[in-house]
Amino acid sequence: MPNFDFKDQNVLITGGTRGIGASLTRAFLSAGASVIATYRSNHDAAMAFSQSLGEESSRLECVACDVTDVEAVDSLYARLDETELKLDILINNGGIRRDAVAAMMSASDWKDVIDTNLTGAFLMSKQAIKNMMRQRYGRIINISSPMSREAFAGQSNYSASKGGLESMTRSMCKEVGSRKITVNCVSPGFIETELIDDLDEETVKTYKKMVPVRRFGKPEEVADAVLFLGDKSSGYISGSVLEISGGL
Repeated sequence: MPNFDFKDQNVLITGGTRGIGASLTRAFLSAGASVIATYRSNHDAAMAFSQSLGEESSRLECVACDVTDVEAVDSLYARLDETELKLDILINNGGIRRDAVAAMMSASDWKDVIDTNLTGAFLMSKQAIKNMMRQRYGRIINISSPMSREAFAGQSNYSASKGGLESMTRSMCKEVGSRKITVNCVSPGFIETELIDDLDEETVKTYKKMVPVRRFGKPEEVADAVLFLGDKSSGYISGSVLEISGGL
């Protein structure tokens, strides 16, 4: 991992206790940051993750927060304001899939994916911007997907959510740039996490053949890209989408 220094910085990561999010949490803790990692409901798994980090867990707070719930998000930020916590970096990583062809997709599966992947990122960013504007500094990094353009069959909800996330990123960056707040996307391709655990062996082989480097990525490779965009040296990069996809 490159030598990044986030000492004395506060990072908020949604979905920060599993998959790519867990890798992001580990990376920022290793770089000296204090991290608030949200999870939706699995308290035991979140606590087990925290305990697995050893001494670095002293700079980690795991918080239950449903990013689709306006009151839950507002309550989280209200608590940050009460403690006068200065938020330096927000990473909108929380996301779900509910695959089905459009004709068979339930309205609830459409809504759940859009609410979590897109609306949740909006709600978290809205409050983060208010915090960051007070200090005239901040980094917002949204975790997107190449599916925003590849748009696989059976993923109209997921593809729409990620396409919307990238468009939102480009719009938001224009609103906050004068306050030294950047807004970017990191777009991971096929990464070895539980999000793709439901793929059968033949599908995995097919997908790997689609990737020019002929393998799936590692969560740590995504973390390196997020650390780069979160660093103070990346202040002239905003409204961009950085793909970590092996050339997909």
